[in-house]
Amino acid sequence: MTDVQEGHKKGTTTVGIVCKDAVILAADKRATLGFLIANKDVDKIFEVTSNIGMTFAGSAADGQALAKLMKAEMRLYNLNTGLAPSLTVAASLTANVVLERAKSFIPYYVQLIMGGKDTNSFSLYSLDMGGSIIQEKKFTATGSGSPMAFGVLEDGYKDNMSSEEGVQLAFKAINSAIKRDIFTGEGVNVIVIDKNGYRKVNPEQVTTKSK
Repeated sequence: MTDVQEGHKKGTTTVGIVCKDAVILAADKRATLGFLIANKDVDKIFEVTSNIGMTFAGSAADGQALAKLMKAEMRLYNLNTGLAPSLTVAASLTANVVLERAKSFIPYYVQLIMGGKDTNSFSLYSLDMGGSIIQEKKFTATGSGSPMAFGVLEDGYKDNMSSEEGVQLAFKAINSAIKRDIFTGEGVNVIVIDKNGYRKVNPEQVTTKSK
């Protein structure tokens, strides 16, 4: 691994889950610099619009910059068209932005999950630093703790889950990574995007119900 790759190597775990009435996004709070815990309260989930959220795993600077850029782009889209952008529009534009940066050999060092309201349903997309975009029908996970998270998601996911069930599963998936991955930790943030829009779940409610 080159020095550049080592310098951008970051740890985290993020999760996205499709439910019958919502999309759930979750992430841990730890930021690392090499083997140093640099921050214990980092928000890795961003509100792009009132119906769309984005998580990032990788470089905190790149993730934050990209989230701010896409939030601005979605506002411009709304002003130019008079329409609220769908998740497909937001994810496709984000993938194009990431692809163009990758072509310039100055990529965004991130893995992204975008979830929210599409035209007639709630959907989920995963994007990588090369600009590829994949629609996830059930769930996905990114980051250094994703192998542990995927195990929990595979075991616990069921079709037509309620948003409450999705919140509990997301918490368990991130918590499993916290227990085994040294680059994941400090608790879990969970976001629900449903017919009422984007909202953060009270961590005490999640913890209590998951016991």
